[in-house]
Order: sequence, then C-alpha cells, then structure tokens
Amino acid sequence: MSLLTVTALLSLAVWIWLLLARGMFWRTDVRLPPRTAPEVWPSVAVVVPARDEAEVLPRSLPTLLAQDYPGRAEVILVDDGSTDGTGELAVRLAAAGDGLPLRVVSPGEPPAGWTGKLWALRHGIALARSCPVGAPEYLLLTDADIAHEPDSLRELVAAARSADLDLVSQMARLRVASGWERLIVPAFVYFFAQLYPFRWVNRPGGRTAAAAGGCVLLRTAAAERAGVPDRIRQAVIDDVSLARAVRDSGGRIWLGLADRVESVRPYRGLGELWRMVSRSAYAQLRHNPLLLLGTVVGLALVYLVPPVALVVGLSSGAGAAAWAGGAAWALMAASYLPMLRYYRQPPLTAPLLPLTALLYLLMTVDSAVRHYRGQGAAWKGRTYARPT
Repeated sequence: MSLLTVTALLSLAVWIWLLLARGMFWRTDVRLPPRTAPEVWPSVAVVVPARDEAEVLPRSLPTLLAQDYPGRAEVILVDDGSTDGTGELAVRLAAAGDGLPLRVVSPGEPPAGWTGKLWALRHGIALARSCPVGAPEYLLLTDADIAHEPDSLRELVAAARSADLDLVSQMARLRVASGWERLIVPAFVYFFAQLYPFRWVNRPGGRTAAAAGGCVLLRTAAAERAGVPDRIRQAVIDDVSLARAVRDSGGRIWLGLADRVESVRPYRGLGELWRMVSRSAYAQLRHNPLLLLGTVVGLALVYLVPPVALVVGLSSGAGAAAWAGGAAWALMAASYLPMLRYYRQPPLTAPLLPLTALLYLLMTVDSAVRHYRGQGAAWKGRTYARPT
C-alpha cells in the first residue's frame, strides 16, 4: 500500500471521527436556551470598549441605546485612547436619540501587563459597580462593532436567568459581503466551533471553555468570584480566557450562535482578514513551537490531503487513494454546509474549504513568524508581547 493511500485513509478516518465524536461541531442549531421572562428584571450595565471605532459606531451604538429592556440599564463606552473622535461621536449619537443613558469615559493608556481591551473593560466594570443606586446584577460586554436587535439584551438576560447561567455568550453573525469575506469568514466560525464544540462548552461541569468576545452577558458576582478581568489582564484571546476563568471558579457558561446580533465591521480585502486571524493565532497555540508543528501537520492531513489524494490518485491510477481522498473531501464539504447555510452562502462553495484551510495554515505560520520577530499580537497601533 502506497504512502499516498495510507495518508488518504488516515485523513478519511480522522473525518469520520470528527463527524461522530467531536461534539457535533458542524451543526449550527445551538442557539439561546429556552427562556421565560423573569418576574423582576435585573439591572444591567452594557460595557463597550472602543478604540478608533468612529467608522462603525453609527451602525452599532444606536442599537445598544435602543434596547427595549424592562429593567434598569445603562451603556458605558470606554474610549481606549482613540484618535478618530470615537468618544465625541458616541456623545453625539446618544444626544440624537431617546434611549438608554450613556456614559463615555477614558481610562488612559493601559499600564504594562495589560491589553488595551481588558484595561478598558476593567475601567468600565469598576465604573458600573460604583453606581450610586447599586451595582448591576449583570454586565453585557460587547464590542463596538456589534449591532444588536432591540430585544437582544432582554433575551440574553432571560436565558441567563432561566438556565441559571453565569456567562451567556453569542457568536455574532460576522459580515459577509466581499469575495474574501465569503471565503474566509464562515470558515473562521467553523474552525472555532471545531476547536471549541459548543455542546461541549455548554455541558455542566465540562472541561471545554470558550466565549465569543463580541457579545458576553456576565453575572457581576461571577466576575468578582473569578477575579476578572484582572486575572486575565495579559490575555490576547480574552474571550476564551474569560470563559475559562468563570468556569474554573465554579460558574456555569454557555456559548452559541446568534440570530439577532451582528458585526458591522467590514473587511475590505485579504490583508485585513489576514491580520484579524494572524494577530492571535500563535497565542492560541500558547506560543509553543511543538503545538505549531502539530497544527500545521494536522491542518495538512485533515484539509489538504483529501483533494491532493483524489487528484494524484486519479492521475496515477491509485484507485484506493483517490477513493479515500474523495470520500474525505465529500465528508469535509458536507460538514461545512450547515455553516454556509447559516451565512446564506451557496452550497457549491463547500468544496473550497481546503483552499481556505491553506490560507489559515499560512496565517498561523505568519503569526508565529511575527511573534519571533518581536511584533507579537499587533492591533490598532499596539503590540502585545508574550505574557511573562
């Protein structure tokens, strides 16, 4: 039996295992759990860290201010050293409407050992807890590029109360408009779900922990018990670190896909998408060269071997390799179809997943190269080195 055939059969076996034993990661039906309205709606502070977000703020902030929430709620926008007038724009947007009260504050530059976003969140959470009428029971941590339907906050709180959850996070539906966004964005969520199967995250007492940082409803008491954000102040992948801290402190967490929460941030070309992925890819691997090597080999085996085995097998007469490669490629494409449907993309693009995986492999390698060049995780003018 040739090496090509053995490798193709191994790839096929991995795909069968992934589909049957990886928490049904490929399904997209994990949405907010069953919920009923509480008799008394708890108080909520919406904390929005924002750095140079003037472009997207007009499409996101008004949706937060317009939340139809029966309880006490306010929005705190933390201007993280913006140079494009983000804070001033937020004040104007709030003055133009009649919705939730807005406070705009700026904590200044983060001290050594803090990422900018977590420093902003720390400031916003501390401000919310010092409210004269009492600290809020819940915190909605949401990014400045996330737009919410009017009932978003109400549904999140109802889900948290009904299921007694300390953290409820929704993976916002990302923007898919340009050709590069269509190729890369659905796969980004697909790969995330493969790495952190939502059903495993949501199992009480489970070991898998993850969240989607764009939309996290967090019980204030759980944040205090977990010591966040101080405990995770250096985390580049702050959402996963937050979920892990809450779970490790005894909290119950939940993660799923969103129906009515969307990102309005445009990615105009491959370069912007590349930077979005590569800035944290090597941090996800804990800056470990062995994990990097394993990831590269794993991506190649799972996503690149099937089409190569099919093409080479057909051209060389290696029927077993061609059959195994074709079967693995078919399973791969079939597993991708639910995510394409969720993003309203044509199913005929499913066979392109190996190409997208190759791009992600290159992004991951580039992330490691940037790290060893001392560039670390660069984002909006700041570079974060490996935590000490």
